[in-house]
Amino acid sequence: MSDDPDPFKSLGERLAKARQPAGRRREGDEAGGRGSMAGFSMAFRIGVELVAALIVGVGAGLLLDKWLETAPLFLVVFFFLGAAAGVLNVYRAASGLAGGMRKSGEPGEDDLGPHA
Repeated sequence: MSDDPDPFKSLGERLAKARQPAGRRREGDEAGGRGSMAGFSMAFRIGVELVAALIVGVGAGLLLDKWLETAPLFLVVFFFLGAAAGVLNVYRAASGLAGGMRKSGEPGEDDLGPHA
């Protein structure tokens, strides 16, 4: 099966490495989110989420306007709803980005420590 005499030892070593705080990982480590393209990928994600929400809103407005023959009424309403949804998605993504920058030792929503 495997040449490794003790597969659990290598598993333990990999788990210990994965449990290291993000600050102790190497600078170029992609798992720590510090790769050379991390900032670009976050900016691209934010842009795509904003544009996608606008496209969905405008598309829904156009379909409802065509079906109900109400000219630009639903287009305008759903444009603003799509814009609001896009801004909310951008806010959530930016909040998640800021949450990853908290000091080590501070509790977070992904903390699996003991609960009182």
